[in-house]
Amino acid sequence: MWNNRRSVLLSQFCVLLFSAVLLAVIIFAYSLVEWLISFSQAQLQGTEMYFFSTIYLGSLPAALLLYSLFRLLQRISARQMFLPENVDLLRRISWSCFAGSAVCFVSTLYYFPWLLVAVPAGFMGLIVRVVKNVVALGVELQHEADYTV
Repeated sequence: MWNNRRSVLLSQFCVLLFSAVLLAVIIFAYSLVEWLISFSQAQLQGTEMYFFSTIYLGSLPAALLLYSLFRLLQRISARQMFLPENVDLLRRISWSCFAGSAVCFVSTLYYFPWLLVAVPAGFMGLIVRVVKNVVALGVELQHEADYTV
């Protein structure tokens, strides 16, 4: 039977899986870039350093996002939802989305398809920002309820 506990466990597993993929991309960046340049119909010779810059700069907000998401899921699993720490984690997640979006948007200067990552990442940052505001309001309400006699 599917329940909240299993859903959180599945989410945590997915975060760990994405973390492993991120680590593999970092480790095999050279091979991935070489394959893309040889496979692509676009004239990408000479852009290798740009791709490496995008991958390595983009991996920083991605790693922070995955770490923050895992911590948030741990707290949700422990039924600790409306905490100021969770608001901070959601803020970090949204800023990580915006930072990743910015890296990809700048990267469109040498490879336009990065826009296909930049726009959804920015939109995700906006959605997480709204969720952060909802959780922040929940924290305030929880705080008031805790001190109401």
